[in-house]
Amino acid sequence: MIKEQISVFDIFKIGIGPSSSHTLGPWRAAQQFTASLNQQGLLAEVEMVKILLYGSLAKTGKGHGTDVAILLGLTGADPVTFDVDAVTPTFESIQKDKKLNLAGNLIIDFDYNNDLLFLFAESLPFHPNAVTFQAFMKNGKAFSETYYSIGGGFVVKEGEDNSQKVQVDLPFPVEKAKELLHWCLSTGLKVSEIVMENELAWRPEAVTKAGILQHFAVMRDCIYRGCHTTGFLPGGLDVARRAFPLNKRLIGKAEYSDYNSWVEAIRKGGNGFNYILDWVSCFALAVNEENASFGRVVTAPTNGAAGVIPAVLQYFITFCDGYSEEKIIQFIACASEVGSIFKKGATISAAMGGCQAEIGVSSAMAAAALTECLGGSQRQVLMAAEIAMEHHLGLTCDPIGGLVQIPCIERNTMGAIKAITASQLALQSNPDKAKVSLDAVVNTMWETALDMNAKYKETSDGGLATNIPISLPEC
Repeated sequence: MIKEQISVFDIFKIGIGPSSSHTLGPWRAAQQFTASLNQQGLLAEVEMVKILLYGSLAKTGKGHGTDVAILLGLTGADPVTFDVDAVTPTFESIQKDKKLNLAGNLIIDFDYNNDLLFLFAESLPFHPNAVTFQAFMKNGKAFSETYYSIGGGFVVKEGEDNSQKVQVDLPFPVEKAKELLHWCLSTGLKVSEIVMENELAWRPEAVTKAGILQHFAVMRDCIYRGCHTTGFLPGGLDVARRAFPLNKRLIGKAEYSDYNSWVEAIRKGGNGFNYILDWVSCFALAVNEENASFGRVVTAPTNGAAGVIPAVLQYFITFCDGYSEEKIIQFIACASEVGSIFKKGATISAAMGGCQAEIGVSSAMAAAALTECLGGSQRQVLMAAEIAMEHHLGLTCDPIGGLVQIPCIERNTMGAIKAITASQLALQSNPDKAKVSLDAVVNTMWETALDMNAKYKETSDGGLATNIPISLPEC
């Protein structure tokens, strides 16, 4: 079996919230389906399209915007560039007009209530997040494909595997943490440097660096926008945004006009424990409130956990003098390798492993990155990742109303604080005396995922989702 090769841009993807597995993944699947129709020479012959949502995609699809994402994807819109302010109006127009502009080239009839089916009681065996697209032709023939959204925006088409993907010759192939440590110790390279050497197999270094900085720009803008947007989150839970009033209280009367002057104002405000703690929480809240509002975020490694790494990176920039392009690239590169180890050895999908697979993994990634950027050794970097995940093991995914809001948004603040704590513990410890390895935690997380009751895996069938009385508006 060919091992999975994961780039930094596989772990970090630019997209639109609220969920990487329920929004970004289905969006990409819809784009792939229209591309298949085009490649088969069938696009112009399509008369009708039906979409079948299975398992977790059906149960929490509306709360996660799966229906919105799929319809936008079928129109040819791209989540990296599509105007976030046009998401809801475009979706509502398709519903009202009962027309769908397939791949932006062919207008067909589309009845939302009859052509997009939520099969709540059906699930496909490969993965809980499954969607089947059916295209019916003018000549009476049909063409269908099934896709699985396996977490973090990764999509697998039924019948395909890693052997069908283009393989590159990586100088430092990594499947487990022990292999990463071997390469680091034998070469003297940092984790981020190992990543950058491997990325050369895909593209020139300058292109990789520019891409990473583009991802940072999205994170930066998302934090700033979230801290300066007031109101309530969509979805019917009437959740008020908290980053805006928290930012206003913390910043006080300081004057600023953009992100850079805002950071300077924060720095001048103080460096006390409570002050820093509040700001880290504010950064995380800002990102995930944007995510919940169909804002543009970076999967890190998922949308539900998109606030952890930006919050810890912003902490590093603001309070640890880390505001340089090289430091930012180092941070994101290092974080990506830890994420890929969890992706290969366990899962980054809450539908497969609960919230430990999202907030837990993102916290481990952030802890490792912060540790390296603060001067930690390679062993301390992996130790920090292990500590962060060890204290997220068993965390369930039980979103109220199927929305990425409660408890998801607050969990990002917890994941960020745990990451900073894990980093500090690792930096003050001798990793040679550690009793638990990162690989042991990855294995444990996967075993826990397999043992976890399905109702705690992004279905809203258990936990807080069934113990908090709510009344959502009719869809």
